[in-house]
Amino acid sequence: EARLVVSGGGSGEAGQARRLSCAGSALNFDTYYQGWYRQAQGKECELVSTRRSDGVIWYAQSVKGRFAVSTNDAKNTIYLQMNNLKPEDAAVYYCVPADLGTVASWPCSRLNTWGQGTVVTVSA
Repeated sequence: EARLVVSGGGSGEAGQARRLSCAGSALNFDTYYQGWYRQAQGKECELVSTRRSDGVIWYAQSVKGRFAVSTNDAKNTIYLQMNNLKPEDAAVYYCVPADLGTVASWPCSRLNTWGQGTVVTVSA
């Protein structure tokens, strides 16, 4: 079955940067969207970013200007560069390959469909 490996999480302080990676056969940059979601402890999940198959990227207002998505097609990997981290960015981060109809409304309960997310903690 198609799996994804999300990595790059860890602990840091506010203001620092971190880059997350999501790699695996479930990614198809040419035909599917990719979404980055996060879920903080005790909260509903939040859509952080989506990347369209033509490369257009959308960011949530809470991360716009601080986070950036990029891809390495040769490695079948999508990245989430997170700069100027804030304590409110602390969460488990997941990547979700989906189509137009579902990428922005993925159920929180299914975020781990392709594997475990990666934990990001940010101290003030």
